[in-house]
Amino acid sequence: MAESSGYPAGELTLDGAAVVYRLFDIGYAIELETAATLLAPNAPSAPARIRPARIEAQALQIANPPVSVSLGEHDVRLASGAYRAHLATRLFDFGVCSIQLEVVAAGDVSWTDFVRFAREMQASAAVTDLLSRELDVLRQRIATAIERPGLAPVSEEYIVFRVSALRGAGGQSAPVQALTDELLAPLLLGEQRPLARQALSGLLTHRFSYYADDLAVLTWENALVVEPQSTDRDVEYILEFANAQLLELRVYDALLDAELPAMYDRIAAARERRHPLPTRRFQSVLSELQTRVADVTETVERAENGLKVTDDVYLARVYGAALDLFRATAWRSGIERKLEIFRGTYAMLNGEAQSARSELLEIIVILVILAELVLGLTR
Repeated sequence: MAESSGYPAGELTLDGAAVVYRLFDIGYAIELETAATLLAPNAPSAPARIRPARIEAQALQIANPPVSVSLGEHDVRLASGAYRAHLATRLFDFGVCSIQLEVVAAGDVSWTDFVRFAREMQASAAVTDLLSRELDVLRQRIATAIERPGLAPVSEEYIVFRVSALRGAGGQSAPVQALTDELLAPLLLGEQRPLARQALSGLLTHRFSYYADDLAVLTWENALVVEPQSTDRDVEYILEFANAQLLELRVYDALLDAELPAMYDRIAAARERRHPLPTRRFQSVLSELQTRVADVTETVERAENGLKVTDDVYLARVYGAALDLFRATAWRSGIERKLEIFRGTYAMLNGEAQSARSELLEIIVILVILAELVLGLTR
């Protein structure tokens, strides 16, 4: 936990921004090169396949880097006034589209006013409407690059509060240690009343620094990133990637939840259906089960393997902490349990079909023997 450094909220000023990430599953997969070609004509800058740029980022293996594209500038009105916002998107090959809206706060804003600005961003209906409209436009523009297009009912939202300069009284540079847990709680947790020490120690434990003047503090819904280098967006990149992977887990967990009762209904209907060949009664159900298990397994593994960690470096620790916060392992375990139900059901129905096939063969053998006996007697 950060120790108190003697900087009251009223004395701290900063240069900062809020970046809202909305992530959507828009299809089974996205052909990234095709999407980049489709977006290039109307983009303010050329689409890029960006990777983290820090030296230690070599420990992060990204097999198919997402496509990043700027979507231009837009006006956003918050409770405190109108702001100019920059819109961008990042497309992942496993079917996720992330739309980012960055709004810069007023220059040299006090910490108290920055917290107020952050709350306005979180509650803004204008931001939500803008992102929804841009998603519709984007899906139309890259429609031919999407395999099995369709908007999943589950989405993710994450907000990164970025601080590029932190100053104390008199305008002198303030250390990142000035941002104590007591100051961070209103920003990251949305709490206006002072929290107990035990609550602070449990909710703001994911705190990372690599250089003396940078800081990353992660929570379930948002993060604070203090980074003096304006071009260094590696921490945000890692957090966005982790959110994209979380979205895929949530999408397919919800899909399997919906599929389980539907599967039981299809099995019940198949049992009641009259079929000339009893051995083929469950053929369509077995085919659907096999396809569903294969699709879910392939997509989830493609998302999880999209970013691999080979060494315990700074960015890898941030990435691991994000997955831990998002409870990715628990989501993955839930998906595996449901897939086991599907696999078990497939084995049961397949065994029942095999049993019916064996019984049918026995009946045929008996009939052949009887036919031979009858023919022998008639001769």
